[in-house]
Amino acid sequence: MREPPRHRRFSDGRLHLQDGPIDLIIEAFGERGEVERAYEGARERFHGVLDELCAELALLRSPASPGSSRPSGPVARRMYDAVAPFSRRAFITPMAAVAGAVAQEILGAMTNDARLDRAYVNNGGDIALHLTPGMSFRIAMIDRPDRPGAFGRAEIDADGPVRGVATSGRHGRSFSLGIADAVTVLAASAAQADAAATLIANAVDLPGHRAIRRAPASDLDPQSDLGERLVTRHVGPLSPGEIDAALARGWREAERMRRAGYIGAAALHLQGETRICGAPSLGARPSRAPVLSVDGGRDARAPNGGDARAPMRNLHACH
Repeated sequence: MREPPRHRRFSDGRLHLQDGPIDLIIEAFGERGEVERAYEGARERFHGVLDELCAELALLRSPASPGSSRPSGPVARRMYDAVAPFSRRAFITPMAAVAGAVAQEILGAMTNDARLDRAYVNNGGDIALHLTPGMSFRIAMIDRPDRPGAFGRAEIDADGPVRGVATSGRHGRSFSLGIADAVTVLAASAAQADAAATLIANAVDLPGHRAIRRAPASDLDPQSDLGERLVTRHVGPLSPGEIDAALARGWREAERMRRAGYIGAAALHLQGETRICGAPSLGARPSRAPVLSVDGGRDARAPNGGDARAPMRNLHACH
């Protein structure tokens, strides 16, 4: 029997919700009463989300295909819809969008219950955003959650279409088939960004390179939705030409998605080099910034007691 969901408030007013592998940092801006109503809506909706996902876990771990069954739960359906456009060209399961879809669900509960100027729900780096006219967020992109340091930034304004940010790569919470240190994607929703970041990070690769060590995902985690597919465990030093070649593979995948309208922009990072695809508001520059900077530059990573690297994609807490 697992522990019940936990919630707490930080001294700066942010809300922390945690249930098994789901670990959310939430902040809302607006009139005080509206903010409190939003937080109450988040707490109420958060209870039961993990159970809903666990009830359909077998389906959510199965490869998506044009003819596959659509889940019934609201979060599960959002996951399926986010990966469905990519299922003809690549192996992908709805679990590739789980973190972003959960963040969206909680943000939706908040905005349904309260009138807010802006808000975010950060699920271990996969972020759903709410913005009203004139509002904006400043996002800093990192390549390693265990050693935060920004490789770039993004400005997201209310007048643009972006409402979701997600990062994938071999240092993240889930296994990766590619060698990217990090791929950050901006999209219309967090679930869409989550699914796209997974595939773009997989595409950053040098198949058969001797400096890359891989292992079957099932050997590392018998419950992984990736089965026996080889996932990246180590990448040795690469030459500038090799880095460029790997990033070019990923950039082509990102550009294809951008032209198709699935994403707004992406930043691909490997061994100190970054390639940008899309919007000019997405820029790479050396800096030392937190995962999510909001006006005062507060750090939106999971705090002590929460694990921003918990295996959200694999939902080990389903029992």
